[in-house]
Amino acid sequence: MPRGQNHKLCICEKHHQARYEPQSQKEVQPTAVMEELPSTSSLLEDNSQSSSATGSNSTFQGSSEAPSTTSTFSTTSDTKSDEEDTSQDEEDSDSSDVSSSTENAYSDTLNSTTSLLEQFLLHKYKMKQPIMKETMLKIIHPRYHNRFAEILKRASEHIEAVFAVDLKEVDSTIHSYDLVSKLNLPNNGRVWDGRGLPKTGLLMTVLGVIFVKDNCAAEEDIWKFLNMMRVYAGRKHVIYGEPRKLITKDFVTMKYLEYRQVANSDPPRYEFLWGPRAHVETSKMKVLEFLAKVNDTVPSAFSSQYEEALRDEEERARATVPARPGTTRHVPRPCPAASPTPTEDQDF
Repeated sequence: MPRGQNHKLCICEKHHQARYEPQSQKEVQPTAVMEELPSTSSLLEDNSQSSSATGSNSTFQGSSEAPSTTSTFSTTSDTKSDEEDTSQDEEDSDSSDVSSSTENAYSDTLNSTTSLLEQFLLHKYKMKQPIMKETMLKIIHPRYHNRFAEILKRASEHIEAVFAVDLKEVDSTIHSYDLVSKLNLPNNGRVWDGRGLPKTGLLMTVLGVIFVKDNCAAEEDIWKFLNMMRVYAGRKHVIYGEPRKLITKDFVTMKYLEYRQVANSDPPRYEFLWGPRAHVETSKMKVLEFLAKVNDTVPSAFSSQYEEALRDEEERARATVPARPGTTRHVPRPCPAASPTPTEDQDF
C-alpha cells in the first residue's frame, strides 16, 4: 500500500467516549441503543481534514472603515443621526439574534425528532415488528409531518452508516418498511436466532479494514481499529456480543472472512482476508461506499482504494457479459449458504 494511506483509517477517540461501553445482558432499550451509536463522521476520519476546520478567521476583518480624521466639526444633527443609526443597528442586531435563536431551536427540535425516529426504527427491528408509516407519524409532532420524508431519510442514513442495513419499503399499499441487511447474514443481520440488533455493520467494518490494508489485515490491526470503537476481544458488547467469537469463528464459519495463521510466524500470528461469500455478496466498491458514508465523504476520497474498486467493478462487469459463440468464460459460482454453527439465542 502506498505510504500515506494508513492515516485514512483512524478514529477520533473523543467522539467515542462512553459509546461502546459494554452493558448488562438485560433488555436494551432504544435510548440505550442510540447511545451506543458511533459518530457517523468519525469512524474513518482523515486527519488531514482537521486542518480545513481552521478556516479564515478574518472573514469580517476590515469590513468597516475607521472614522475619518479630516473632519474638524461635528454638528448636532450629525450626532442625532449617529444615535439613530446606532439605535437602528441595535434593533437589527436584536432581530437577527431572535431569528438565529429561532432557527437554532427549530434545528435542535428537528434533530431530536430524527433521533427519536432512529430509536423507533431500531426498536422495531430488534423486536421483529413491522415498521408502519402511520405509526411513525404518530411519534412525530404534526408540525413536522410535512418534513417526514426528510426526517426519515436522515434517520435511515444514520442507521445505515452504523449498522449497514437499508430501510426499504416492503409494501407500498400500506406503507410498510423494514431494515434489511446489506449482506445475506442469517436472521436479516442478527446472525443468531431470536431478537437482537444487526451485526452487519461490524462485518462491513472489518471488510473495510482488510481492503484498506491491501486486502490482507493482520489480526492486531483489526483489533487496534476496533478497540478505538470500544469493541474489545473477550468483553461482551451491547450490540455485537462477544466480538472475538463473532469475528474469528461465526463470520469465518459463514465464509464471510478467512482467518489464517501467518506463514512461519513464531509465536503464531494471524491475519484476515475476505471470505468467498463476501466476494459474492458485496464488492470493494460497496464496502468503500460504506466507509465513505461512515466518514461523511465520497469514495474517491480514498484515492488508491477507489481506483482498485473501479478496476474490480470493470472485472465484475466483464464476467457477466455472455461469452461469444465458440468461447468459454469462467464465472465464479455463488458460495452456497453456510449454516452457522452458533445456536444460542442471544438477545442483545
